[in-house]
Amino acid sequence: MTPSVPEHVSPIQWHQAVAVSREQCARIFRDGGAPRDALVAFGLKREEGADWERVVDLVASELCAHPMARAA
Repeated sequence: MTPSVPEHVSPIQWHQAVAVSREQCARIFRDGGAPRDALVAFGLKREEGADWERVVDLVASELCAHPMARAA
């Protein structure tokens, strides 16, 4: 199932956030971490029973929630 793009985020930004989220969650998984470890790493509240698919979406949402600082 493909996650739907939140209305307040452009589709390009969402797909980029999902890609970054997948990459970081894969790194945590590879290092022996669990989905809850990825949530903690991004400062998110733990969700009991959250699987990797849900965590990837939560992390992507968190990445889209905060505008990135642009360098001059």
